[in-house]
Formats: sequence, C-alpha cells, structure tokens
Amino acid sequence: MPSWNSRGLRGSMLEELINVTNERYKEQGLALIQKIPTPITPIEMNKQTKHITLAYFEKKSTVDYIGAVQGIPVCFDAKECHEDTFALANVHDHQIDFMRRFEKQEGISFLLINFTARDLYYYMRLRELEVFLKRAEDGGRKSFRLEELDPRFMIKNLQQTYIPYLELIQRDLEER
Repeated sequence: MPSWNSRGLRGSMLEELINVTNERYKEQGLALIQKIPTPITPIEMNKQTKHITLAYFEKKSTVDYIGAVQGIPVCFDAKECHEDTFALANVHDHQIDFMRRFEKQEGISFLLINFTARDLYYYMRLRELEVFLKRAEDGGRKSFRLEELDPRFMIKNLQQTYIPYLELIQRDLEER
C-alpha cells in the first residue's frame, strides 16, 4: 500500500493554483469545480501541530477535480512534471478508466500538466492521451515529450495567480 508521505507535498502548488482558479470561476458564475479528496487512513500524527505525518491511501481515487462548466460535466487530474518528458506511468489505470467512462457519459476529461521547469501548463485531452497510451501498448515509448504536444493547448503562466483553462475547454469542445 503506498505511503502518503512518500510523495511529500508534490503538486501542492499546482493544486493551490487550480483551487484559486476554480474559486475565481465559481465567483464569476462560469464553472463549479470541486477538488476530490483522496481517502487516507492516518497512521501517525504530530501531537503538537495536529498534522498527519504518515498515512496510507484507503483505496484508489478517481481524478483530482470534477464539476460542471456552463452545464457541461468536466473531470480532470492535475499532474506535475519536472522534465520535458512525461512518463505515462504517472497516469494510473483507474484514472484512465474513470476518464473514459466519464466521456461516455458526454463529459469532458483531461489532464492539466505543469511542466515546472518551464512554468508551462498543458491541457491534455483524453483523446490525445489515448494516442500516447496506444503507442506505449504497441511497444513504443512509455512517455511523451513536450515537443510532441499541440502548442494550441499550452498555457504559459503569465498570471502567476491562476490557470485559465476554460479557454482550452472551449477549444476542446469546438474540435469534437
């Protein structure tokens, strides 16, 4: 069973930016997106700070965020990548399965990937992820490189306070 503290706070800054973005979208009446908490079982706790210091995941979660944008169901997972190459192993089978099932229900599924070294975010549509998964399944690379991605779905973080992903959902919808 994976240990909760084995990954430290990896992705916490990305999630904080997404949470701020989602709050902004909610206040503007544009979207209602909720963070899905990962169910954990605490094992050790710091008695002074009351913080969990060791825990185990209770079960496999789905994706990080779920909600609706102007009546359209949306789910996505937030991922961080410190290099220009993203390992497909970072997206778990149960997450892919959930996103596939979500899209069968006419929702939109995607990954929001932060390439931290470049301060760049990428909106990866499920159908684009499927191409890389198929390549790996056929014996090819088990990762993809930044230069393989569609530049129209990149977000350079100029704001530093939120990640404007709604524009990319709109572009995704227009291309379906």
